[in-house]
Amino acid sequence: MTERVADTPEVLHVEMSDLRAALTAGWRDFRAAPMFGLFFAGIYVLGGWLIVFSLTAKGQLWWSLPASAGFPILGPFIACGLYEVSRRRETGEPMIWGEVLGVILRQKDRQIPSMAAVIVVFFLFWNFLAHMIFALFLGKATLTNITSSAEVFLTPEGLAMLAVGTIVGAVFATLLFALTVVSLPMLLDREVDFVTAMLTSLGVVMQSPVVMLGWGALIGAGLFLAMLPGFAGLFVVLPVFGHATWHLYRRAITWDHETA
Repeated sequence: MTERVADTPEVLHVEMSDLRAALTAGWRDFRAAPMFGLFFAGIYVLGGWLIVFSLTAKGQLWWSLPASAGFPILGPFIACGLYEVSRRRETGEPMIWGEVLGVILRQKDRQIPSMAAVIVVFFLFWNFLAHMIFALFLGKATLTNITSSAEVFLTPEGLAMLAVGTIVGAVFATLLFALTVVSLPMLLDREVDFVTAMLTSLGVVMQSPVVMLGWGALIGAGLFLAMLPGFAGLFVVLPVFGHATWHLYRRAITWDHETA
């Protein structure tokens, strides 16, 4: 892949029809190159299994709730492989494993690691806040075995903790979504700095807030439901959303006089 040097990204208005078209194209990409989708989704699923296993082994399964809620934050970086597959289908380049993986490996010398650092900071800070919120509302509950006494979450303190945690988590997820929804595919596609990519991504959300926040809600709900059967649903949902995000990026951004 030869990266195209970017001039100035222009944010376009996005309609609901663009979301439908992006999802249709994402499903088409997944069906055309399923092994790539299954491979990249498999990395994500394996990570989820390892998190749950490590927490279960330590007898702290209840911590899988904030961990599993925060783990999708890492999804956009894993999806870079899916963006590359969609880009190659768009340009008619061959689907060669070595070349696809090579493009992803070469990102270490570009701006995507900086974006990955931002994502990891969000992930770690969310887990810190989850611990703090738990301690604030249910600190004394550690005197009982929460793993076998889940009814503690139905107490006034437990319900308050769940409410506050949900609100804080939603704020974090919305902000991260706004900063990454088109920034990662943009960094894969063009030679731009990660700050410009994040600001452009934020601009896309501000330009079409209802549509883009609806897209974020759809992704959140889809990933949550896909994680319920032991993360297995992610083998389909994650590739489709990853491919669709590339196509949404192409519909939401244009460069100077270039037509997306």
